[in-house]
Amino acid sequence: MRFADELKNAVTPRAAMLVIGVLALQLLFIASYVGALHDPRPKDVAFGVVAPGPAAGQTADKLNKLPGDPLDPRVLKDEATARRQIMHRDIDGALVVDPRGTTDTLLVASGGGTALSRTLTTLLTEVDAAEKRTVKTEDVAAASDKDFNGLSSFYLVVGWCVGGYLCASILAISAGSRASNVPRAIIRLGTMALYSIAGGLGGAIIIGPILGALPGSVMGLWGLGALVVFGVGAITLALQALTGIVGIGLAVLIIVIGGNPSAGGAFPLPMLPAFWKAIGPWLPPGAGTWSARSIAYFEGNALTGPLLVLAAWAVVGVVVTLVLSARRGRPVNGAIDLSGTKYGRTIAP
Repeated sequence: MRFADELKNAVTPRAAMLVIGVLALQLLFIASYVGALHDPRPKDVAFGVVAPGPAAGQTADKLNKLPGDPLDPRVLKDEATARRQIMHRDIDGALVVDPRGTTDTLLVASGGGTALSRTLTTLLTEVDAAEKRTVKTEDVAAASDKDFNGLSSFYLVVGWCVGGYLCASILAISAGSRASNVPRAIIRLGTMALYSIAGGLGGAIIIGPILGALPGSVMGLWGLGALVVFGVGAITLALQALTGIVGIGLAVLIIVIGGNPSAGGAFPLPMLPAFWKAIGPWLPPGAGTWSARSIAYFEGNALTGPLLVLAAWAVVGVVVTLVLSARRGRPVNGAIDLSGTKYGRTIAP
C-alpha cells in the first residue's frame, strides 16, 4: 500500500505531461536533424555566369536546365562583378568562360561552407566535361586551413546559443520560472546581459587568438556573440514567463530542434530541404552562423539582415518578459513589495 501511495503521489498529471513533452522533443529532434541533413542536394544556388556575347545567355540557359534545378544562374558583365557579388554574398559561385581556350574558371567561396563549394566544383566539372572543356577552381573567400569543413563558425554559434538558454534556465530553476515582478525581471535580464558580454568575448577569444580556427575581427565576433547569447537568453526568459518551466522545452524546440539543423552549418542553406532553408535565416543559429562567416571570410558584408533578426529576438524577449512580469507583480487590494510578498505572504515566486 505504501508503494502504491508513493506511486500515486509521484505520477501526477503534470509529471506525466512533462514526460510526454520530453518524448515529443526527442522525436522532433530526430525528425528535424535527419530530415534536414540526410540527403543534402543543391537547389537554386545563386550562381553567376560570365561569358562574351551570346555565349553568356547560352551558358546560363544550359545551367538553368540541369536536372533537379541545382543552379539559379544569372549573367554578369565581367569577372570583377562576379568576385564582388561573391564577397557581398549575393551569389555562391560563378563560372567565367574563356572563349579563347578550353579551360574555364570556377569561382567559389569555401568560407561560406565547404560542402557547397565542393558540390559546385563537382557539378561544373561534369558540365564542362560534357562540352569537352575543363574547369579551374579558384577560392575567392577560402576557409581557414584550421577551420575543417567550414564548421567552426557554426559550432561557435551553437555554443553561444547553448549558453544563452542554459543561463536563462538556471535563473528560472534557482528563483522560480516566472519573475514575480518587474524589478526581478530586470535583475534577470541584467544578469543575462552581463553573462552575454562575458560569453561573447570568451567565445571570440577561444575561436580566434587561442585556436586560430576563424580569422576576422575579434571585436566583431565579440559583439555578435553577445547579441546571440542575449537574444537566446531573453527569448528563453520570455517563454518561461509565459509558460513556466515548459518554456525551457519551448526554447529547446526553437533553438536546438528547429534552429541548429537549419542554420547552414554542416550544409549551407542552398543544400537544405525547402522547409529548413526557409526557416533557417529567421532563427538565432542560422542568423548567427551567417554573421560569423561574414565577419571571418567576407569582410563583414551582408550583416544587416541577420543582425536585425538577432536584435528582434532580443527585443521581443525583453518586452514579453517585462510585460508578463508587470502583470504578475500588479498589486491586488493592496501594495506589493519588491520581494514578491503581500503583507508577509508570498504571492509569486
